[in-house]
Amino acid sequence: MVSWRNVQEGQDALTWDDYIRLGILAPIAQVQAITKQAKINALGFCVGGTLVAAGLAVLAKKGEHPVASLTLLTTLLDFTEVGEIRVYIDESFVARREKDLKKGGLVPGGELASAFSSLRANDLIWPYVVNNYLKGKQPPAFDLLFWNSDATNLPGPMYAYYLRNTYQDNKLAQPDALTMCGAKVSLKRVTVPTFVFSAREDHIVPWRGGYKSALTLGAQAKFVLGASGHIAGTINPASKNKRSYWLHDKLEPDAESWLAKAREMPGSWWPVWSKWLKPHAGKLVAARKKLGDAKHKPIEPAPGRYVRERA
Repeated sequence: MVSWRNVQEGQDALTWDDYIRLGILAPIAQVQAITKQAKINALGFCVGGTLVAAGLAVLAKKGEHPVASLTLLTTLLDFTEVGEIRVYIDESFVARREKDLKKGGLVPGGELASAFSSLRANDLIWPYVVNNYLKGKQPPAFDLLFWNSDATNLPGPMYAYYLRNTYQDNKLAQPDALTMCGAKVSLKRVTVPTFVFSAREDHIVPWRGGYKSALTLGAQAKFVLGASGHIAGTINPASKNKRSYWLHDKLEPDAESWLAKAREMPGSWWPVWSKWLKPHAGKLVAARKKLGDAKHKPIEPAPGRYVRERA
């Protein structure tokens, strides 16, 4: 499992290519080496999914295919339908951020979190203003909101590249429009079996954008739509079996056609994913008693020092 590093000064010049190389390609190679497996199953959440898909497109261009399956949770690859965040991201905003950040600088995690929270102000801002500021009450501890507020700093060049080539110009969805890590990338070269999950009330990754993203890949993806939002809709544990999900096995030309044919099913979507993943996962083996190997020794207990760094 790879978590976001909360970058600090001195790491503020890292690029999108650095994130692909250090955050996707290197971990895949190390997992292969440690487990002595030629193929692994890859999963990415949100922008992590965007990075994983881009990294696999880099490898595919080089003739390398190290994953048996790909799972994308609330992920955008095609950025034509990004929802209300579009009001903040226009050409003048992107050009200004490029000018300020292209050579370096930190983008505070709180800036990104505040922008997305403002899209659901009635849920994510005003209740806390009333209860905390006006009434003097501390908000109750709530695991999903704790995750939601766990913001991560980003390096300026990486952030500027991401804004320009996804939200603004949508080049990731265009075959061979971008070069990453020295390779022309096309998501159509990512032909592994893929499971794509979106959440119906997601304000960060609108589900219709998630559906359109499934169509950018080179293989027929399995698309599942869950109830609720970006975090709660994704987590929805099978043990609780709450809410519902929509299922239709064939990808239709557009999201509305797919939804019209989909069946609403009660409970969690996780058993559907588990059943889908099983044929790609190989036989069950005993859990490893020692982590790493002779060349990759464990550094410290999970979750590691990076996870504890403050934004």
